[in-house]
Amino acid sequence: MARFRNKKKKVFVKPVVKKNQPSVDHITGNKIPKSFVFSRGKLPGPLRQLQMDLRKLMLPYTALNLKEKKRNSLKDFLNVAGPMGVTHFLILSKTATAPYLRVGRTPQGPTLTFKINEYSLAVDVAQSQLRPRCPQDLFQNPPLIVLSGFGSGDQHLKLTTIMFQNIFPAIDINTVKLSSCQRIVLLNYNKDTKLIDFRHYSIRLQPVGVSRRIRKIVQNHQVPDLRNLQDVSDFVTKAGYGSESEADDEAATVTLASDLGRINKASTKSAVKLQEIGPRMTLQLIKIEEGLCSGGVIFSEYGNGDGKKKPEKEDTKKQKDTDEDEEDINEDQENIEEDLEDDEED
Repeated sequence: MARFRNKKKKVFVKPVVKKNQPSVDHITGNKIPKSFVFSRGKLPGPLRQLQMDLRKLMLPYTALNLKEKKRNSLKDFLNVAGPMGVTHFLILSKTATAPYLRVGRTPQGPTLTFKINEYSLAVDVAQSQLRPRCPQDLFQNPPLIVLSGFGSGDQHLKLTTIMFQNIFPAIDINTVKLSSCQRIVLLNYNKDTKLIDFRHYSIRLQPVGVSRRIRKIVQNHQVPDLRNLQDVSDFVTKAGYGSESEADDEAATVTLASDLGRINKASTKSAVKLQEIGPRMTLQLIKIEEGLCSGGVIFSEYGNGDGKKKPEKEDTKKQKDTDEDEEDINEDQENIEEDLEDDEED
């Protein structure tokens, strides 16, 4: 009797279409900066988590799952950066004294070296807050960059300003969408301590004069529990649950040019709320090099910058060679005189 074979049905697998990120902004026409965040040397656990937090901060124009190996050199990352359009490197390292962060422009520099005096991870910042806020769509757009205290006119501060301004995409105020402005990176330079406070915030808008309970009803699309109340007005005007935006400062309110969400309407006042999402760092600028992690020293916190270090070495070497040559000449002259005296005696 013939056997009937069970024919295996071929399962259709839909091909995964990878969306290539644009390399040029279609509105401004400028090249979109992209970055690699990786480490050099062995890092402890907290610094590895800081590396992941920095990758998340640089989204969406960074490699979130960048694979590193011990045998990879800086040249390997540089060879991959060109075809992928990567413009900046953020390199973490750890010495016996302190961790360091190097920010370099590919492929020819310059490179800024920062000493990380203090840092807090995004997890630590979230645990310190009563209501941490980090929605999933928060990292779909790049953050805005705000620099404070860098306008003293010094060369190293100008280079630091240009580096951080170019590490994030530029925006056009006339064409930017308010819905894309969800995060902000703040760098504040203290002239007295020469330290840079690095902060990362999420931006939230709340309509002025609307209580928190009304906002929850509009945003969550859920019917509140009114079983213990006589009327809906009791829910809205319940004691001890007033509006958070009623006591806001006028300087922190803006008038929207377009609708943003369900509760923030155009031509209405909304309060700007900033909530820190981390990571948090306190940086100190140590050195600026001309090339990518190499080249002449443009600035050094220890007083050997401005191109003086290498010329001094060269001048010292030249002077040393000159002194040695003079000594050799004097010795030769003495030897010649001794030979002449010996000849005369003979």
